[in-house]
Amino acid sequence: MDRFRTTIAKANLKLPLQLAATLLAGSSLLSSVLGLIRARELTSLYYSTYPQGIDAYTVAFTIPDFMFFILVSGALSVTFIPVFNQRLADHNKKSAWELSTSLLNFMAILTLVASVLIMIFAQPLVQYVVGPGLDESSRALAVSMMRVIAVNPFLFAIAAVVASMQQAVGRFTFFAMAPAVYNIGIIIGAVFFTNGIDIFGWHVFDGGIMGVALGVVLGSVMQLLISCVGLFGMGFDYNFKIYWKNKGFLKVLSLLPARSLDQGIDYVNGIVETNLASRMMAGTIWAYQQASVLSNVPINLIGVAISTAAFPKMAERLGQGRPDLFKSELQAVLRVIIWLAMPVTVIAYFGRGYLVNFIKNGGDFVMSNILGVLAIAILFRSIYHISARSFYAQQDTKTPLYISFFAIGLNISLALWFTIGLNSGVYGLAWATAIVSIVEVGILFTIMARRIRGLFDKIFMHAIARMASVTGFMAVVTYICVSMLPLSATDQSFLASFPKFGLIVTVSLMSYVIFSRMIKLPEANPIIARFKKILFVGIRR
Repeated sequence: MDRFRTTIAKANLKLPLQLAATLLAGSSLLSSVLGLIRARELTSLYYSTYPQGIDAYTVAFTIPDFMFFILVSGALSVTFIPVFNQRLADHNKKSAWELSTSLLNFMAILTLVASVLIMIFAQPLVQYVVGPGLDESSRALAVSMMRVIAVNPFLFAIAAVVASMQQAVGRFTFFAMAPAVYNIGIIIGAVFFTNGIDIFGWHVFDGGIMGVALGVVLGSVMQLLISCVGLFGMGFDYNFKIYWKNKGFLKVLSLLPARSLDQGIDYVNGIVETNLASRMMAGTIWAYQQASVLSNVPINLIGVAISTAAFPKMAERLGQGRPDLFKSELQAVLRVIIWLAMPVTVIAYFGRGYLVNFIKNGGDFVMSNILGVLAIAILFRSIYHISARSFYAQQDTKTPLYISFFAIGLNISLALWFTIGLNSGVYGLAWATAIVSIVEVGILFTIMARRIRGLFDKIFMHAIARMASVTGFMAVVTYICVSMLPLSATDQSFLASFPKFGLIVTVSLMSYVIFSRMIKLPEANPIIARFKKILFVGIRR
């Protein structure tokens, strides 16, 4: 047992920023691949044959996810980490562990109550809030599935506190593994539980799409377990107690409401979108959700992964009283995110047919068109995460909240206008999201420029202009590649279409890196150096 703990502790060592970002991006990629497998399995099983069921499954997630987002989610990490790190910087581990154990117990109790309430009120929540357009049988199925999935906020909350502790001290190994494990649980549910469950010869479950809901719970339990393994070697001193007099805990509680409202109000838009989509033809909710998931993959790989890795260091710089280093690091992270997100946005737009084909053999016209609109938001949503975290690092959770109130209000207004007023259907939801992503980042940048003097100086703006010009050249290359390698009648499977898409992506990104090097963008240098190292090692061998 001691040897096992030692091995776990070694695997959970503190990582430098670049390695942490790489690990998180790799984990996000793995999670996205598993999510793609999950979506492909569910789409093949139900999208064409039982669209009402797959819509009910999507609706069932909405309220449990909303409760997790508004009570825990990103609110916890961005409010907890700066306060926790400050205690560690002052060499006050006792206070840090009291803060951690208090928050863990507080969140567990809060979300347990929320989970029970969801189970009790699932029927009116589906009928009047998230799925009013579903037919009677679909609504009943959504209610049953929601009551099963309602345990998620409780399980996620405990895992989130544990993961935030690891994130705060730069230990990302098990924190990065958790999302992938969650997807594995859902895949198990889709592959095995949908066929029914027998235990020791006793038939305990008939199967069907309800098996996927059980897989969701399994994934949540597995995610919690893998998160807890990451505590080995940290010296965490847990007590079943809430230290109400701990100043750090009271500080986090004072910061939490604003960030929680920010997260929650952001997710209100998802509830409105699901509500509106439920009034459209069967399968629309699933189609829109899957297009959103595809557009979120690069956002998670770039914006979320890099911002998550950079945030503890940014908060630490301000804790050290070094706003100059905070500004320089924020500039560097912003440049990297923009440089990476620009070409990915272009590839997602031109290659949307291939991406949808990975989920559904033969593609899907509706999903593809939705993704084409949502691709616009990839760049701006990637930037948003580091922009918002720059305020959280300053322990300012109110400014992003006010901006979110405005943005979500605008999003809902545009969604209602486009879908009902202009009768643009599900595409109106996508256009509302794309437009608001631009507006929200524009507002954040305006406030950041006033608060952090010199952040957007001439050097920074000139670099962004050069990135945009390079992206324009790459867009021409990508368009030519897609035109020369279009999806054909024979490309009906993942294995048949992936080589073509891989070639398009490779040629596009190579041209982007080369163009970046030609106009001397330093962001391209690490990639070129890495490629040279691999190439020369191969030649020597």
